[in-house]
Amino acid sequence: MPIVISVDNLSKSYRLGQIGSGTLARDLNAWWARARGKPNPLRKIGQADHGNRDGETLWALKDVSFQVQQGEVLGVIGRNGAGKSTLLKILSRVTAPTGGQVKVKGRIASLLEVGTGFHPDLTGRENVYLNGAILGMTREEVRRKFDEIVNFAEVEQFIDTPVKRYSSGMYVRLAFAVAAHLEPEILLVDEVLAVGDAEFQKKCLGKMGDVAHEGRTVLFVSHNMSMITRLCDRTILFDHGDIIADGDTDKVTRKYLSLDTNTPAMRTWTEENAPGDQVASLRSVKVVDNSGMIKESISIDEKFSIEIGYYNKTTTLRPTAILHFYNEDGTCLFASNDWNNKEWWNRKRTPGMVQSVCRIPANFLAEGKITVLVAIGTYNPNIVHAIFPEAVAFQIVDHSYGNASRGSYAGGNWPGVIRPYLKWDVQQEGVYDDRMDQ
Repeated sequence: MPIVISVDNLSKSYRLGQIGSGTLARDLNAWWARARGKPNPLRKIGQADHGNRDGETLWALKDVSFQVQQGEVLGVIGRNGAGKSTLLKILSRVTAPTGGQVKVKGRIASLLEVGTGFHPDLTGRENVYLNGAILGMTREEVRRKFDEIVNFAEVEQFIDTPVKRYSSGMYVRLAFAVAAHLEPEILLVDEVLAVGDAEFQKKCLGKMGDVAHEGRTVLFVSHNMSMITRLCDRTILFDHGDIIADGDTDKVTRKYLSLDTNTPAMRTWTEENAPGDQVASLRSVKVVDNSGMIKESISIDEKFSIEIGYYNKTTTLRPTAILHFYNEDGTCLFASNDWNNKEWWNRKRTPGMVQSVCRIPANFLAEGKITVLVAIGTYNPNIVHAIFPEAVAFQIVDHSYGNASRGSYAGGNWPGVIRPYLKWDVQQEGVYDDRMDQ
């Protein structure tokens, strides 16, 4: 496939602090004072000097290089301030680079923030035609797509109302519909889908998939790893203006999740710092796959386990390992403990290390980041002897979109806090297909 975006040694810097004091005379006074090694005469008493000093430069991007092929859907991820939005602004020609060069082949449509390119005093209808003209479309081409744009955005009732009266959701729906339907060769999308509701996000993902299948190129910036893994085959990870990973989306998202050291997929404690008391204390908790490897990212159709190691110090009580699973909204999905193993629950305890494993079946949890609380408790009396609220975390990702093994429509942001893949028996009266049992 031909290369449509080529980025070579791209850099962008910003100067920190105040730029100019308002008048040329005041700027000259400040410069002359600095040249003589004197304090800034414009600074207030007790105020630190945050003027334009040497070295006060922030590099949003540093010598970034990559290429994008026609029809590729490229994910761009990273923490806030990593340089993702700066990259898209340079590609959109909103800002100029400090160094390096960018070569783009084709017409670009950008959706960098809510209502990009919209004039607040113009109606929705007028803004559709205005954006089409900016993208190089003829009036006839925009007119041919107009009804499709309005239907997608679901703003028919308000299309002749000035967009300054739109809600943020209406704004972004119309902005995305214009950018996606006016047939740009390259579509740049920067996190704006977070503004829309869940139903609209599904429509946007489907539309971007259609855009890619038509041979057009999409650069998609998002903090939602479920959207990234579902839409993008290739992903770039930025950190402090540098590309630290570029390749298969699954591998790159795992690396991104591993950067979150506050909630890793494995945590251990020594005897000295272990949470606990004179009855029991935690020693380790791990998220592992079937082979025992630590996993930060788990496919939705993959079995995995949570392993808890704790030290039992009693013979009179029955300590038990407890797990609470939470999604990104802080909702407790479910809880479980090792007294479900009746043989273990009825066994007499002796002092020593206990290894307790909770096995999670495949096709059970929904997509997203899952955080696990781990605790050690006893019943009768009900006492918590050790607890760690955010002991480990992992990401459930879905690679089955369009995969016949789970059905062509299995992928997607389905409702619900869990997502079991349940067995169904289906028969039509007078007809039976024995392939259903296979």
